[in-house]
Amino acid sequence: MKGLILSGGKGTRLYPLTYTRAKQLIPVANKPVLFRVIEAIRDANITDIGIVIGDTGPEIREAVGNGEKFGVKITYIPQEAPLGLAHAVKVAQPFLGDDRFVMFLGDNVIQGGISPLIADFANHPDWNSQIVLTKVEKPEQYGVAKLGADGRVELLVEKPGLNPAYKVPPSDLALVGIYMFDPNIFRAVNELKPSFRGELEITDAIQWLIDHGLNVFPHIHTGWWIDTGRPDDMLNANSHVLDEIKPVILGTVDSASKVDPRVTVERGAQVINSIIRGPAIIGEETKIINSYIGPYTSIYHHVVVENCEIDYSIVLENSELRDIDVRIEGSLIGRNVTLSRGPARPKVLKLTLADNSKVGLL
Repeated sequence: MKGLILSGGKGTRLYPLTYTRAKQLIPVANKPVLFRVIEAIRDANITDIGIVIGDTGPEIREAVGNGEKFGVKITYIPQEAPLGLAHAVKVAQPFLGDDRFVMFLGDNVIQGGISPLIADFANHPDWNSQIVLTKVEKPEQYGVAKLGADGRVELLVEKPGLNPAYKVPPSDLALVGIYMFDPNIFRAVNELKPSFRGELEITDAIQWLIDHGLNVFPHIHTGWWIDTGRPDDMLNANSHVLDEIKPVILGTVDSASKVDPRVTVERGAQVINSIIRGPAIIGEETKIINSYIGPYTSIYHHVVVENCEIDYSIVLENSELRDIDVRIEGSLIGRNVTLSRGPARPKVLKLTLADNSKVGLL
């Protein structure tokens, strides 16, 4: 089997962070989401992986390279515009050839990996497709599937809340963003016409398989799954992953600090006269000085946090946070940010903010 990762989206829901960075490279628990996807596919013994790229392709190429550091071979597949998931499959056909493959959205995080799923598909050569589903509270916001009495998938609808043909979603089973196909999928995508959204929908392609008598089976995922498309989703994913990683202290923690057993301190990091309550992670060459870091917080590499309190947040690389006299909570702080309390009087706020920024003041 081969792997196909879709990383062509612009990440508009994560502005302003994604004005200058591919959304798939924003870290969860100090590791870019795309790296976690590559590792999940590799851990399922698939080492030939194609990555569909768009406008952020140069950044993704630089970060991922040829795949050697992950133990895989990477092939990059340019997509001229984000014209839908089925369009991405279409442009990847020369890479995929006649092989069966797993397709994974590059901004998704899933509990437990995909090795059992891959094995299930591999052990059923008569299956033409298998799709991962999970129950959700608001199915109208997702692609959803209805199962037949025999357990097969019989109907798929893309975002019923936006589809004028569906007032009520046909089920509460949402497509997670992991799909397995055999080469019949190319017959489907080549027959499609753009949907009401102007895209070639993967749900329409799978429905084509069903309508033409091919075998599409579900895998119901019962663990957590998160599409990291929004800031709240990023923080939620960060919390889940921090709960699962094995803590280790590779940096230095001085005798005046208190760091609980659920905290990772990466190589070269320093914790000085501070309290860190886990689960939390402190990145390489980062300095935490006279500060409190609360649970479910990730501080990336080469950051300085001094005289601050931070809880349930993500701070990206090369940022400096100093002398903030209120707790920072539920925040996504980007790269190269300087956040400090100035000494000048009168007491004022002086801000330079990117488009679509959100700031809460107390």
